[in-house]
Parts: sequence; structure tokens; C-alpha cells
Amino acid sequence: MKKSYVYFILPLALLIVFFFGFYMNAHKEFEGKEQAKIKEAADQKRAKFEKEAKDRETAVKSALEAQEKRRIEKKAREEREAREKEARDLARQNRDKAGRDADKLEQNARRLQKEIDSEKAELVAAQTERKRVTDELAFLKEYVKKAEANAKSLNGVLERIAAADKAAEEAAKAAAEAAKAAKK
Repeated sequence: MKKSYVYFILPLALLIVFFFGFYMNAHKEFEGKEQAKIKEAADQKRAKFEKEAKDRETAVKSALEAQEKRRIEKKAREEREAREKEARDLARQNRDKAGRDADKLEQNARRLQKEIDSEKAELVAAQTERKRVTDELAFLKEYVKKAEANAKSLNGVLERIAAADKAAEEAAKAAAEAAKAAKK
């Protein structure tokens, strides 16, 4: 009977030595490695979420800055357009006034010419009157030339203003397209 115990006790003793000597140590290291892997994955996930949150915050800040910049640019553009419109209106008023003045001067010239014709009967008075009217007519013609030159320069200014308006509209369209491209 003693021999049968040896066959039973020896493997049991070896099993106990293997279990406590090798398996438990390996099992403890395996659990530690698993915990380390799990912790590393959780740290990576947390770092990823923190990075995404920072990226989102940066994107929101840049979007708000861009929005503020666009608001300021829009306000400046509206003020500039108001000033330009006021300048155009003033130029138009000056041009219209110059036209009315020119018409008035033309009417005066016609009236004076009629007076010259009626005053030819009196020679001495006519010569004196004619000299005066001729001088006034020369002055009026010079004034009309200046008024026409002024009207031409005002037209040139209006054309430059129209070109500037067109350039501003093209710049606004380009900015809108750039904003669309930036959003995409």
C-alpha cells in the first residue's frame, strides 16, 4: 500500500509546487500586465479626449475671432460706403448747381445780346455798352469753360468712385468665397 501513496502524493506535491512556485507568480505578473495595458489604453483615450476638447476650444475661439473681425470689417465697409455715398451726393449736387449756373449764365448772355442789339441805335452809348457787355461775355464764357471743366472733373471723380464701388463688391465676393472655402 505504500507504493500507491507515492503515485498519488508525489504528483500532488509536484502540482502544489508548480501551482505556488510558477503559476501564481506568472498569474500575478499577467494580471499586472493586463492592468497596465488597460490603464495605458484609458490614458490614451483620456489624452485623446483632452486633445479634442482643446482643439474644439481653439476652433471656437478662432471662429469667434473671425466673426468679430468680419463684424468690424462690415461696420468699416458700411461707414466707408456711407462716406462715399455722401461724397457722391455732394458731387452730384455741385454738378447740378454748376449746370444750373451755366444755364443761368447762358440766359444772361442771350439777354445781354438782345440788349446789345437794341442799344446799337445809340452809337456812343452803344460803344460803351458794347465794351462792357463784351467784357462781361468774355468773363461768362471763361466762367462757362471753368464750369464745364469742373463738370468734367466731377464726372471723372464719379467714374473713379464707381470703379472703387465695383472693386469693393468684387473684394466682398472674393472674401465671401474665401469664407466658404475656409468653412469647407
